[in-house]
Amino acid sequence: MSMKKYVSIDIGGTAIKYGLIDGDGTILDRNQMATQSWLGGPSVLKKAMDIVESCRQKEEVSGICISTAGMVDPVKGEIFHSAPLIPEYAGTRFKETMETAFHIPCEVENDVNCAALAEYVSGAARGSRTALMLTVGTGIGGCLIMDGEIYHGFGNSACEVGYMHMRGSDFQTLGAASILAKKVAKWKKEPEEQWSGYRIFEEAKKKDAVCIRAIDEMVDTLGLGIANICYVVNPEIVVLGGGIMAQKEFLSDRINRAVTQYLIPVIASQTRLAFAEHENDAGMLGAFYHFMSCRGKDKERKLWNTILNQ
Repeated sequence: MSMKKYVSIDIGGTAIKYGLIDGDGTILDRNQMATQSWLGGPSVLKKAMDIVESCRQKEEVSGICISTAGMVDPVKGEIFHSAPLIPEYAGTRFKETMETAFHIPCEVENDVNCAALAEYVSGAARGSRTALMLTVGTGIGGCLIMDGEIYHGFGNSACEVGYMHMRGSDFQTLGAASILAKKVAKWKKEPEEQWSGYRIFEEAKKKDAVCIRAIDEMVDTLGLGIANICYVVNPEIVVLGGGIMAQKEFLSDRINRAVTQYLIPVIASQTRLAFAEHENDAGMLGAFYHFMSCRGKDKERKLWNTILNQ
């Protein structure tokens, strides 16, 4: 099993991370390139195909594992809805195109679902039965895993939590890290480009009242949103990933307090909050785990399903 090699590709709006993974789930090498998302879906597909071709020239490849932004039909292995960030991405048929071109099995899954699977199998949520993953960055993405299975919902759009209506807006407009710079710049009457998330956290650590207020509002929104989801699905653990990870030490206690504030004690006491462990590797690892759970040979699939259901 460990002799086989798999190409894993993680397609984000800014960068495409990729590498080879062996059958034990060890990442053998890592690379990345700019997505150049403005060039659209056909360009992203071509980049992915070029990656597979270059890997094939060095190694015998047994599978193609893809994690990608956008709403994914994991059975067809294609994108059926995408934000405007990548034009003409909806309708991109990764699985069909790859398997036709290379005669190698290919599986595709949404990037947040892949990140959640990575944390569930070998990260912060390992050993749990029910895990909720939230990625907090430019927007907010979600994934629920129950007994080793990603919950996709009826139309493969479960856990699109960023769109939840909250306080006259929606969860990701109010709670994503990208709102911080807008708020601080407005309150300080300064150009937005002068403020990044990183600078805001650095100033907050120096007790800048405006920056602390902006972070407090974001944390309060996250607490409310996480609590509302917990009331519906009652996860054992909530794992936070995405850009927010960089501020784990600063935010951990604050988010815990905010979630506890909005949950009734009996649920709060049973809900664990953790930060993701795999960081930049989450998409590649999760894509590989997804591939193995549905496309490995019987022996391999049984092994991975056992791991997923531990």
